[in-house]
Amino acid sequence: MKKDLKNFYKETIVPSLINDFGYKNIEQVPKIVAVSINRGFGEAAKNSKELDICLKELATVTGQQPVVNRARKSVAGFKIRDGMPVGLSVTLRNERMYDFLARLIHIVLPRIRDFRGISATGFDGRGNYSVGLKDQLIFPEISYDEVNQMRGFDITIVTTAKTDEEALALLKGIGMPLAVS
Repeated sequence: MKKDLKNFYKETIVPSLINDFGYKNIEQVPKIVAVSINRGFGEAAKNSKELDICLKELATVTGQQPVVNRARKSVAGFKIRDGMPVGLSVTLRNERMYDFLARLIHIVLPRIRDFRGISATGFDGRGNYSVGLKDQLIFPEISYDEVNQMRGFDITIVTTAKTDEEALALLKGIGMPLAVS
């Protein structure tokens, strides 16, 4: 496992991207700005114990206290009332972001059953990459005995890349196991 992803980026990936894409200035080289982790509640929105469990799990995985997202307006079809908690979100930057990415790439993703890489189609057209994980048990910090229901995460990696090709080269450079399509 690469010990320090930030130094690896500066020493290895930046010169490689400058060579591949012909950047004139080092500031043109795409970099990772933030990692956003989100989790929706679904049926657990009505149960405050489930909210506490989800808060604890997300805080354990990310190392940062999550923000509770609340409904802005009532939707009768979904039985949601104004102000009801509907999800959690965490935005990681700087050292916590690099630590989370290193754990995600080298420890968490290989623990997925029959893992052959994550989809390379998760780009949004502006250089950001999103992936959804269905199971929280692939994180080694979460104990199997404490989990009563499988709930996943949505992870978005925000980059300064202008195109998906630049972001793909950046993510491959840091070691993201993208599936060949």
